[in-house]
Amino acid sequence: MIEIIGVTKKYGKVVANEDLSFLARDGQITVLLGPNGAGKSTIIKCIAGLLRFYGLITIDGHANKTVEAKKRLGYVPEIPAVYDLLTVEEHLQFIAKAYQLKDWEAYGEELLHRLEMDDKKKKLGKDLSKGMQQKLCIIMALLPKPRNIIFDEPLVGLDPHAIKELKAILQELKAEGCAILISTHMLESAEEYWDTAHIMIKGKFAATRTHGDAEAVGQTLEEQFFEITEGPAESGSLAGPDAAAANPDAAADHQQGAAK
Repeated sequence: MIEIIGVTKKYGKVVANEDLSFLARDGQITVLLGPNGAGKSTIIKCIAGLLRFYGLITIDGHANKTVEAKKRLGYVPEIPAVYDLLTVEEHLQFIAKAYQLKDWEAYGEELLHRLEMDDKKKKLGKDLSKGMQQKLCIIMALLPKPRNIIFDEPLVGLDPHAIKELKAILQELKAEGCAILISTHMLESAEEYWDTAHIMIKGKFAATRTHGDAEAVGQTLEEQFFEITEGPAESGSLAGPDAAAANPDAAADHQQGAAK
């Protein structure tokens, strides 16, 4: 489980994230939705340990920058990060050595095959297209079989087959009990896999919705998103304190986390 408690991130005087508290639960897919500049990627980078912040982030109870937390967390960045002069298979070997993995080769081959990268094993990172680099980053994040995984715009740049396969992988990880957190602006795709959605505007949560909430009111995630972000003033009841009331379990968890 990934727990975020009172996290604020500032760039000088600019507040990118303001007092965010939420959970990414085991066996669920949590999504962060919002327009460009809403702060989605910033909180993902904070969780990954790439940015300093105020507040607390834990991975299965371990502070996010500790070695124990990093062993339990997989991260797929928005911009693919690969080594120019390592081949695809050398990237996997590097991850296996870094995480001290044993008997990883079969799983690595499976991931390469599923994302149509098995014929690219000898290619250097610099010779891969952006889409191929994205696939490689996904494979590297999944190879250690982390119990928690965060994705920053994972579908951007992927071909249709890879998108289909990644969606299937997400459902498999969910069934295995992994905590999955995804930052995305692709509402239509998120509709297929989300359990809880946090809608962000200007570094804050404007609303939190569960899949059950959406079914209860007969709205799609896209309809709820635009109602909250572009609706009339009276739809403000969907945000702020009422958003927590719509998800009392999450609110209770946040209170318990803050009391730790």
